[in-house]
Amino acid sequence: MKESIALRTIYVVSAVVFVAVVVLFNLPRVENPPTWIPLLPKLNALINATCSVLLIGSFVMIRRKQISWHKRLNLTAFFLSAIFLVSYIVFHAFGVETRFPADNPLRPVYLFILITHIILAAVVLPLVLLSFYRGLTGKIEAHKRITRWSMPIWLYVTITGVVVYLMISPYYSF
Repeated sequence: MKESIALRTIYVVSAVVFVAVVVLFNLPRVENPPTWIPLLPKLNALINATCSVLLIGSFVMIRRKQISWHKRLNLTAFFLSAIFLVSYIVFHAFGVETRFPADNPLRPVYLFILITHIILAAVVLPLVLLSFYRGLTGKIEAHKRITRWSMPIWLYVTITGVVVYLMISPYYSF
């Protein structure tokens, strides 16, 4: 019974986050956002970069059978990712939008990275939540099976988040 409640909670939380992000992109732009809003993309890139390092460290620790370090690094990455999500939602709640220039020859590369980043960011949340649930409840074999997918996707999302920021940041107009 607990398993089905946990799974339903994971799917509901994932769906609510997905819907919230979709709604954000349909909000009107705020004419005068607070002065600290322009700081959020840089903060988000820093959080993503830190999460990338933590995820790689976690992988190294589990390979070395350092379970407690693996757990600490993953929990820290998860906590930072939650902060990222709040920061991302706040930033986009103000309707801030920047477009990569259509005449830039790197636009196809940027769009490929951005689109794969967005799709995989939507996919990874339930996988990460499921990975954490299984790991923290001691279902290690099930945890290993799901993390074969969740870890590389999560790592890709954190790395491409930094790449997207580096590519789009010269075009911010705030």
